Amino acid sequence: MAKVAFIGLGVMGYPIAGHLQRAGHEVCVYNRTAARSAQWVDQFGGRSAATPCEAAQWAEFVMCCVGNDDDLCSVMLGKDGALAGMQPGAVLVDHTTASAQVARELAVLAAERELGFLDAPVSGGQAGAEGGSLTVMVGGDPLIFGRAEPVIAVYARMVRLMGPVGSGQLTKMVNQICVGGLLQGLSEALHFARSAGLDGMAAMDVISKGAAQSWQLENRHQSMLEGRFDFGFAVDWMRKDLGIVLDEARRNGAQLPVTALVDQFYAEVQADGGGRWDTSSLITRLKDGSPS
Repeated sequence: MAKVAFIGLGVMGYPIAGHLQRAGHEVCVYNRTAARSAQWVDQFGGRSAATPCEAAQWAEFVMCCVGNDDDLCSVMLGKDGALAGMQPGAVLVDHTTASAQVARELAVLAAERELGFLDAPVSGGQAGAEGGSLTVMVGGDPLIFGRAEPVIAVYARMVRLMGPVGSGQLTKMVNQICVGGLLQGLSEALHFARSAGLDGMAAMDVISKGAAQSWQLENRHQSMLEGRFDFGFAVDWMRKDLGIVLDEARRNGAQLPVTALVDQFYAEVQADGGGRWDTSSLITRLKDGSPS
């Protein structure tokens, strides 16, 4: 069993850290809101720390899952940051969905301190985190990955090394491109079905058995037809992720016209007050897209 520090107890980090503690690892948590750390300790055991540095001082593995590049730097850098506390030989595993560039920068800083680093964003949402069934796409050195993989496997159904540092984040960008396009297509399909006088549920049941089948169709069509969006992965976070995707595309020359359009559509959902709605709320943009 390993000594693990977990930094960031949001909707993803909270259950992930819980899986680690229940699996027998020694876990110390840090969260910017101390009450959240106290709640986690009450529920799972383990202990909490007052700073990321303190949490990391004794850890073999430091796991992090925060909001964005700026959040990540705030808990990693400086005298109270995790890097200042980590001991040579320890491994930093970053589950934040962030830019490939910040992953590469952190890897350099980690190497200067004789630390291992993996960028390891996740897919599967809150339900996947709670169920221990996340998909984890990883960038980094194979030997470091080999050390960390058994720990990550506690809360994942798929863990794969995609290449050198940054490759995990780039793969997560591929994931978000697919998700955005699928949800826009599903929104238009449901809107079309109802405009044509079809039973939307029946139409989805039929086509889900053929080439149109997808996780989004299976898990989101009913709530989309019912106009329920108060759950799941928030539009605000999807726009953050798509911003990272589009920035990277400008650097590597990839052409993403549909992704750019979907990003604009999510901006419209935000403007309508849907920033915290699930990403399937794209359907609300379409006339008669939610039930009256």
